[in-house]
Amino acid sequence: MNLFVFSQYVLMAALAIFAVATIRIATRKTIAMGLVGLSGFTIAVATFLILLQNLYGIAFCRDIAMALLIMDVVGTIAFARVLRGYARG
Repeated sequence: MNLFVFSQYVLMAALAIFAVATIRIATRKTIAMGLVGLSGFTIAVATFLILLQNLYGIAFCRDIAMALLIMDVVGTIAFARVLRGYARG
């Protein structure tokens, strides 16, 4: 096992810790904190999928990661627009 593969496994462990932290953030009382937590969790899962693609050669992991990231951005923008609409009354 060379240093590059070992560093990818260390990054996977760090992403697991980050995912637990973002789940904790997502369970806060405010809706905005939940959105921030889920966005961070999506980034952690997408990065983990990219690492799986690099380590094991699973080609569709990259496509799933890109779809997750695009849907995360679209969902965040849509939710912000809805929240802004409710604020105006």
